[in-house]
Amino acid sequence: MVVIGRNEGDRLVRCLESLRGEARRIVYVDSNSSDASVAKARVSGASVVELDPAIPFTAARARNAGFELLISEKPDLELVQFVDGDCEIRSGWLEYAAECLDERPELAVACGRRRERFPERSPYNRIADIEWDTPVGDAASCGGDALMRVRAFREAGGFDPGLIAGEEPELCLRLCRAGYKVARIPCEMTLHDAAMYRFSQFWRRAVRAGHAYAEAAYLHGREPERFGVRPLVSSAVWGAGPPLLALLLLPIFGSGALFALAAWSLLFARVYRDTRRRGHASRTSAIYAAACTVGKLAELQGALQFAWNRGVRRRATRLIEYKSADTRA
Repeated sequence: MVVIGRNEGDRLVRCLESLRGEARRIVYVDSNSSDASVAKARVSGASVVELDPAIPFTAARARNAGFELLISEKPDLELVQFVDGDCEIRSGWLEYAAECLDERPELAVACGRRRERFPERSPYNRIADIEWDTPVGDAASCGGDALMRVRAFREAGGFDPGLIAGEEPELCLRLCRAGYKVARIPCEMTLHDAAMYRFSQFWRRAVRAGHAYAEAAYLHGREPERFGVRPLVSSAVWGAGPPLLALLLLPIFGSGALFALAAWSLLFARVYRDTRRRGHASRTSAIYAAACTVGKLAELQGALQFAWNRGVRRRATRLIEYKSADTRA
């Protein structure tokens, strides 16, 4: 078991408690926490890795470091569960997922249903919970919580430590190229605590997603899978399209050109319809559709941020965090 975290506070405690009796060995990797995370992890019995702060922090780097220590301690390990420190493993998940991997040798990754712990506390938490509601079956990628086959993980070279976001889909791309498969299975996997209570947190989270899309397209977009291209184009079209159209029409129609912004209603309607078809309530579907629509602007910002840093400043973007200190405690 590899757990990663940074200033997760009580969330980390709940995470580690959920692993008692579930995992034979736990490695916790800390990215320079300023709270008592390291001490709490040690008290729980986990082996602890403290990452060197001189090197930029990424979740990918942390997971790789945890994997290396885990394998050094248990060289015969066949499966490894990765989990974020703000999540709790549901009872029975590891056993069920391991059985699925045993039954299907071609599977490199098994992931299940991640749910928000407190979806009722904010619309932003509820939005995240809907995002986790993904179809069951063979998939193109997983999230941060997943059970992986050690042999396949090693063959693929692990996570790309330079990616500040989107490292899981990128790893899954390489695993699928190597002939493996990824599956989302019908089982409760983790409880996640997004702790999003402000619009600014939601915005930064969407900025990070846009950055991930742009970097994925930059790395693999010219390859046959066109990896990252579709979400990047979606961010660009819906984020920039309506405002640009309004500007172009402004000399002709004056203030009437602002009606071009109504194009966003098309995206809202489409997302609302699809969310309702998945069984969500009308109000919840409307909140999610509004978030997806507004989020395109933040995604565009993230994509432009990547382009600016990569193309002009010639340096990597630092970690984009959406949780502030008061939401981690």
